[in-house]
Amino acid sequence: MSAISEAAKQKIRDHFSRYPSKQAVTLPALHIVQQEQGFVSRAAIKEIADLLELSPAQIVDTMTFYGFFKDEQHPLGKRRIWVCRSLSCMLRGGDELLAEVCDRLHVQPGQTTPDGKATIELAECLGACDGAPCILIDDELQLNATVDDVVALAEDRV
Repeated sequence: MSAISEAAKQKIRDHFSRYPSKQAVTLPALHIVQQEQGFVSRAAIKEIADLLELSPAQIVDTMTFYGFFKDEQHPLGKRRIWVCRSLSCMLRGGDELLAEVCDRLHVQPGQTTPDGKATIELAECLGACDGAPCILIDDELQLNATVDDVVALAEDRV
């Protein structure tokens, strides 16, 4: 049985014509698999390597260089919440927001809640200083975020 769906494999193959080499498709391939599964398994790493004509070690090197990708021991939660840690956000309560959210959800940045509902991540800057503190939940920017807002989003109460 394949670790990667045929649809995901085709999406990866579709990138071949857009890049100068198959190796250059490594990041898009990792994103495609993680988006589909919530993590990149060892079996998926092997299949990506086969598709790109690389060694699994080359895929692992790329995957572990970026903190964005998760493995099967640390899958993403249903929602991914990025808390901005730029200077503007920190000056407007971002540190306190992050600390309280982590305390209430019983996680540290980079971890997924025990119920698998949310993963809390740190973002260097979300480019929304006028709405600090801000978060990015999945792909939606939230300005002037409060602890209660973030916890409600993490717990799917919104």
